[in-house]
Amino acid sequence: MIAEGALRAYERADKHGVLTGFGTDILFNPAGLSRHGAQLAKLTRFQAPPDVLRQARGAASDILAMSGDRAPYPGAVGVIEGGAMADMLVVDGDPEENLDFLIEPDTNLRTIMKGGAFARNTL
Repeated sequence: MIAEGALRAYERADKHGVLTGFGTDILFNPAGLSRHGAQLAKLTRFQAPPDVLRQARGAASDILAMSGDRAPYPGAVGVIEGGAMADMLVVDGDPEENLDFLIEPDTNLRTIMKGGAFARNTL
């Protein structure tokens, strides 16, 4: 029933042009952190992989920016440009096709750049 309700919610949001973003309360459950990417990948049941990535990346930052003075980031988020708060990933997978690479991030996230520095590089 929950999955059917989620599907209807996404269909209605798409139909009416509602901006949706990916968020989670996983912050308060450190044990679930390793499954964060898998939760994002599961959303491809409802939307195409590029649309799901937009929710987590650009749309989420757009929604946060709507909070005005309470916005948590001083610059643009989710874009690669001067002064922006952006991270970059090199993945072992094709994000246009599916997001299954997020299920095993230790194996499939080959390069992670955070704050302009390598946090991981296995290439």
